[in-house]
Amino acid sequence: MLRAILIVVVLGVGAVSAYGWTDYQRYLDTPITLDASDPTFTIQGGWSAKRVSVELEQRGIIDKRYWFDVYARLSKKAGGIKTGEYVLNGELTVPRLFDQFIEGQTVQYSHSIIEGSNWKEAMARVAASSDLTHTLGDLSQLSTSSLMEALGFTEAHPEGLFFSDTFAFPKGTTDVQFLQRAKRTMDSVLAEEWEKRADDLPLASPYEALILASIVEKETAVPAERPLIAGVFLSRLNKNMRLQTDPTVIYGIGDAFDGNIRRKDLRTDTPYNTYTREGLPPTPIAMVGREAINAVLQPDSTTSLFFVARGDGTHKFSETYEEHKAAVQKYQLKR
Repeated sequence: MLRAILIVVVLGVGAVSAYGWTDYQRYLDTPITLDASDPTFTIQGGWSAKRVSVELEQRGIIDKRYWFDVYARLSKKAGGIKTGEYVLNGELTVPRLFDQFIEGQTVQYSHSIIEGSNWKEAMARVAASSDLTHTLGDLSQLSTSSLMEALGFTEAHPEGLFFSDTFAFPKGTTDVQFLQRAKRTMDSVLAEEWEKRADDLPLASPYEALILASIVEKETAVPAERPLIAGVFLSRLNKNMRLQTDPTVIYGIGDAFDGNIRRKDLRTDTPYNTYTREGLPPTPIAMVGREAINAVLQPDSTTSLFFVARGDGTHKFSETYEEHKAAVQKYQLKR
């Protein structure tokens, strides 16, 4: 009698197990329910696979959450789920859904740091971005020390430290994370370009190259001219000539600049006035991309020491001061 009971129990357990395994396999092969009117699903930072399954079930995307959790354990994929916003479409099964979460196929947003913008302009644009999560308020209203401290950087001044480019990022990216990434990118690009720099440049460090790159960036709107303008400035530094570049004077004037640079401005000394001071200013004067950095570290060889704007975005280059004065008369004074 006992033997018969044991046989029945074993057969019953086997039948239940077989049914369970069949139901589990059917669950994995059945497409999940998708809502075409709201196809997005966001995984927040810190969510476990179990929390993801709870949210999916509450949204009506999956049922039988226990099978989802079983798959997460058996597949050993639970720890690889990435945060971000996902678009769920097509014939998705639970394994395919997990693959999408593992591969991080998230909706990407973007924000640009504009070449030639100063740090206040760049920070104001970051603060105004609707795609970033804001944790620091209006960044342009922070002092330089407060900004750098909030970002976890040791440098004293933020100018020029954030790489000019368009960065893609997933939903939930914070302003701090965005700027830290832009700073890391700048560090990487600057190091790469510094390693392959031309010989005998009058630049003592990558930071000095960045300072000069920012000046080159502000001096021309024509990318092809950057290496030549860089060559002129480097020749001036080699000859101990002052750079005498208006963008540095304007930067030194700061918020008081009204759009017109006057003769008295050129004579008013500030740490950034390259008419009154020799060498490079103390910091960059704008954000730059790789092209301006490359131009400074791989400049054109030139005998020109002067240039003046023609009024069409390009410049007239001259070897002597007499030639330069004639170019100024022609292009600036229209005589």
